[in-house]
Amino acid sequence: MSEPGAASRALELLEAVARIGPGATAQELSRTTGIPSATAYRLLNVLVADGYLVRISDLSGFALGRRTRELAGAAEGPPQLAEVVAGIRGRVRFGLFVADWPAGTLRLVDRDPDHELPGERTLLAHPHASAMGKIMLAAQPELVPDRPRALTRHTVTAGVALAAELRTVARTGVATEVDELRSGRSSVAVAVRDAAGGVVACLAALGPTGRLPVTDPDLTALLRAGADRIGGLAGARTPGQRGRRT
Repeated sequence: MSEPGAASRALELLEAVARIGPGATAQELSRTTGIPSATAYRLLNVLVADGYLVRISDLSGFALGRRTRELAGAAEGPPQLAEVVAGIRGRVRFGLFVADWPAGTLRLVDRDPDHELPGERTLLAHPHASAMGKIMLAAQPELVPDRPRALTRHTVTAGVALAAELRTVARTGVATEVDELRSGRSSVAVAVRDAAGGVVACLAALGPTGRLPVTDPDLTALLRAGADRIGGLAGARTPGQRGRRT
């Protein structure tokens, strides 16, 4: 990408991925930016090879890569979110992710570099079926979908049952998921609170069902401790929207 025109177009593609979010397809990016499809495909491959973009594991599209996230966080002083989460990752065998919801939809702000996240687009689109999403919905009940979709036979879609679960999540600050979003995957998430006590983000562990113990008190305690550290970061990249105090 030594040509100025190519560099400019590559930046346009990066900006488009940031706007559209994880799962942006080459066709969407070409249409959004006005870059011809052949050129867009070539530049996307270069950006992936250089680490500025990554292909989502189910090959449904693209997401911002490690080098782009490093650039985005370069202006922030220590202690950084990435450093805090990296310290927690060294103590668990599962994928660890941080999400917030500044615009009323889930957004992953820290991804585990050693654990893929299949079905990421589905996770972001159907918060009622994931532990991370349940933390958001418990904090912002106005975001609960009117007609939750059943993604597996374990997805909780009945309004009364979902409302009861979200009340428990709001009270405890802990949410779980077992085969609800994807068969064979489980997760436990804990709330991240700001200085005023509002829930603004969450820290979640994801892993295979049967191996990740969603009710393990030691794992929950570790996640709570990590969430407390994240919430205490000055200038942490998890502003979100002010949630309910619980």
